[in-house]
Amino acid sequence: MTSLALADSEKERYHRQMIFEGWGVEAQKRLKNSKVFVAGAGGLGSPVSIYLAVAGIGTIRICDFGDPELSNLNRQILHDDSRIGINKALSAQKTLTNINPDILVEALPDKITEETVGEMVGQADLIVDCMDNFETRHILNRFAVKNSIAMVHAGVYGMQGQITFIKTPETPCLWCIQPGSPPPVIFPIVGATAGIAGCIEALEAIKYLSGVGSTLMGTLLVWDGSRMKFNHLPQQKNPECPVCGGTA
Repeated sequence: MTSLALADSEKERYHRQMIFEGWGVEAQKRLKNSKVFVAGAGGLGSPVSIYLAVAGIGTIRICDFGDPELSNLNRQILHDDSRIGINKALSAQKTLTNINPDILVEALPDKITEETVGEMVGQADLIVDCMDNFETRHILNRFAVKNSIAMVHAGVYGMQGQITFIKTPETPCLWCIQPGSPPPVIFPIVGATAGIAGCIEALEAIKYLSGVGSTLMGTLLVWDGSRMKFNHLPQQKNPECPVCGGTA
């Protein structure tokens, strides 16, 4: 792919991050030439996609087959009351394009399945898991492992969150960390919790794609917002893992 140069307006737009040590024009060009698949346009996908957009990620493919509901709006800041009944991916595309007209936002208003995941992820450099169920997360994980695509994972509950960076074969895959799929439930969530976890996911993506900083590879960051406690839990690959282990 031909490397895209930065316009003068982009240099001005991203100036405050480009003056960060080790960043400069080259890191910003890497972001502009990157393509990210954001799985979910809800509580996590909202802050993730917003901060990827304003950071200058060149192409964001955002997927969600649901429509915003009033009960979503305490955390799903891509949407507002006027978007109720409109597909979340299409709503997200409108919001993100308004925030940064210099990037390409591709809306995918479909469900992620074993059959559709390949076409939906496409040529993405990175997958960001913003889902609310492990069944779909494991579909993304299997695809990421099989195709050697890095993935950022996060999950939230109430005032708690967990985030990790997965890159096979260097790290455990998601199945190593969380085997199986708990039954789906309606769980409590404070909007700011999704905001914090999503912002950390976005920063992990930006660091990986820009080449500036280090990621949470091999580490599960667990955050308890009710006590404002952060713990880093080292993760080990499971040699018996059916996705990335010797039995795969």
